[in-house]
Amino acid sequence: QVQLVESGGGLVQAGGSLRLSCAASGRTFSYYAMGWFRQAPGKEREFVAAVSWRGGRTYYVDSVKGRFTISRDNAKNTVYLQMNSLKPEDTAVYYCAADDSIGTMTSNLGSDYWGQGTQVTVSS
Repeated sequence: QVQLVESGGGLVQAGGSLRLSCAASGRTFSYYAMGWFRQAPGKEREFVAAVSWRGGRTYYVDSVKGRFTISRDNAKNTVYLQMNSLKPEDTAVYYCAADDSIGTMTSNLGSDYWGQGTQVTVSS
């Protein structure tokens, strides 16, 4: 089992920045690819970003490329999502995820483990 706890969400104006953090505990963090998903009201859950277990490979949905950066610190069992140039359409609940297959996440097929989610609201 892997437990994931997100933090860092909040309310920000369009053009602003937020950094989400996800602290992991339980099974060895470095064994897992880590990712972020989001779900806006009335919409399906969407893959946002993922990072390989060593951090050497990153993947992003097209709508956030150039604005969001995913990173991980295996020594701290933490994954981050730096979000810049935020837009109102980025408003959603953001979920941290862990899976032994990065392809599962990048294909938006879900993940083995999920956090409880953190709300990000971008005002226009």
